[in-house]
Amino acid sequence: MTETKTAETTAPEKAANFIRNIVTDDLKTGKHTGIVTRFPPEPNGYLHIGHAKSICLNFGLALDFGGRCHLRFDDTNPTKEDIEYEDSIKENVKWLGFDWGQHMYYASNYFQKFYDYAVLLIEKGLAYVDSLSADEMRALRGTLNEPGKESPYRSRSVEENLDLFRRMRAGEFEEGSNVLRLKIDMASPNINLRDPVIYRIRKVEHHRTGDAWCIYPMYDYAHCISDAIEGITHSVCTLEFEDHRPLYDWVLDQLPVPCHPQQIEFARLNLSYTVMSKRKLLELVQEKLVDGWDDPRMPTLVGLRRRGFTPQSIVNFCETIGVGKSDSFIDMSILEESVREDLNLRAPRAMSVLRPLKLVIEGYPEGESEEFEAANHPNDPEMGTRKVPFSKTVYIERDDFQEEPAKGFFRLAPGREVRLRYAYIIRCESVVKDENGEIVEVRCSYDPASRGGSAPDGRKIKGTIHWVSADHAVDAEVRLYDRLFSTPNPGGKNEPDYRTSINPKSIEILSGCKLEPSLAGATLESRYQFERLGYFCLDSKDSKPGALVFNRTSTLRDSWSEQKK
Repeated sequence: MTETKTAETTAPEKAANFIRNIVTDDLKTGKHTGIVTRFPPEPNGYLHIGHAKSICLNFGLALDFGGRCHLRFDDTNPTKEDIEYEDSIKENVKWLGFDWGQHMYYASNYFQKFYDYAVLLIEKGLAYVDSLSADEMRALRGTLNEPGKESPYRSRSVEENLDLFRRMRAGEFEEGSNVLRLKIDMASPNINLRDPVIYRIRKVEHHRTGDAWCIYPMYDYAHCISDAIEGITHSVCTLEFEDHRPLYDWVLDQLPVPCHPQQIEFARLNLSYTVMSKRKLLELVQEKLVDGWDDPRMPTLVGLRRRGFTPQSIVNFCETIGVGKSDSFIDMSILEESVREDLNLRAPRAMSVLRPLKLVIEGYPEGESEEFEAANHPNDPEMGTRKVPFSKTVYIERDDFQEEPAKGFFRLAPGREVRLRYAYIIRCESVVKDENGEIVEVRCSYDPASRGGSAPDGRKIKGTIHWVSADHAVDAEVRLYDRLFSTPNPGGKNEPDYRTSINPKSIEILSGCKLEPSLAGATLESRYQFERLGYFCLDSKDSKPGALVFNRTSTLRDSWSEQKK
């Protein structure tokens, strides 16, 4: 029966949560013989990490309980929808490892059914055409403490409403002149039940139905009917729809739908140091505060993917944070740690020097080179080894040398020995400076008997540093990405404009970086641990053969927590 599946992941064992408990009880009591869930995105933007939580929950429930999960596009607002977003959503769901099988649907598939059910509601005296303007309706809606007032058009006869609605359908009226509203209760304490609008006029071509329709259903009306048509058993959504559940149930109770799904709400994902609002994400893109939807600093799935996040790390993150009933903030460090844990297991190692300082080994034969065997992963022999070339001149990290070493600094300094990883023990003999007094070159002697890094006389070497052979280095641009915002809750109570907390150090671009030659063959989205530096990914957009670009996915440790100490 199962048509929902996932690619290989390393997700931890599923923890119990209140939604899983509901499903378990429903199957035990025979309320349902199987479960059907759905992920119903609007194709009006790119999915972000919050959507990933919903994807993992809905597809995961179906997978775990032997049911199925539908992918359904809520394409009821043609003014904001685009095939570009639709294609991206499908790609994101597949990238996370989930498959909807034959069960991909569109709300637009049901436009005729929505219309027919609306006619039935009018015939039952439960819906009417209102000719008030939007401002006039808003003025009569009431407040949380005051009941609303009925529209003067609420008493229109069934015949008049049917005639007006059919003429709306035929395109006789202009946008904003008429809407179709449910007739429920303008005095209800739940504002969602105060005669909500379920149809409005939109004379806009739909990307799937063309100009076949000029009236379109509202989400609260279309969504519950779509669920019922598809036989959804558990309609899982976020907490902001909790107050909409009475409307969901009311609509289905009035109509001869095939079934009545159960709506269950869970806490949405609020992640610190970022924004999740579609409006704000769109502003960041439109105002060019970021480099598009796939900017690696964005919380969008395309951005996280470009940055180097693995689908497994995101699935693991969603499982780790769990499913609750109350909103709370999840610290960004949990997401970052999830990708570190995943990449620590799967990312091959490589040596790269991001801020190169030339190091010349005196006494090493001029013009000669040799190769050292380096493990691709220290804890996974199955990843094999690679050959790392070595020559008289190498590059080391500028931070790995101090002319006047600070206390606790165990790397290279005048008169001090360090180990070049996989290679030799070297000793700093002198430095070369430019006309400004800047060190441009370090000259060292080496111990030929220490090949492989071991001192034959048993002397202790405290420091080990990485390097890249100058004769064999591959040049690259490396982009050091960090959190887009410098405060945990951008745009919070004490910060009305979220833009003011954009982190000016959220990206640092380094050119002239030196990489070991094995990285010349990196393929798109190849991920590596650059030894001692962090996890990096070949950029999927800007990197080209001969002009490599790598993005930093994550540091090796939580540098933000260290800054707070």
